[in-house]
Amino acid sequence: MASFGKFIKTERERKGWSQTEFGALIKINTPLVSRIENDKKSLALDKVKLLAEIFEIDYEKVKDLFFADKFAKDAYKYKCSESVFSAAEAQTKYLKEINITQGKLTF
Repeated sequence: MASFGKFIKTERERKGWSQTEFGALIKINTPLVSRIENDKKSLALDKVKLLAEIFEIDYEKVKDLFFADKFAKDAYKYKCSESVFSAAEAQTKYLKEINITQGKLTF
């Protein structure tokens, strides 16, 4: 799997857009597009939904790719072992379970 920046570049090129055209669609400048595609900068989370819309890709898929890339980069940066990924998966399941069990009351 490629980085999120490479995913953006591939999808942008698939659409036939220049970095300038793409930047205008997603409301960021061309130099920032370049830094994102080259993994020098991260796309802001608030742009992920817009990204999914302009690429015509399911938002959940794009959001998952965004967070997987962010988590993997942090794990690599802090020299975590491979077991961090299974631990994170278990933690996610735990968080889902306790939120379902506890429920929420709305008045």
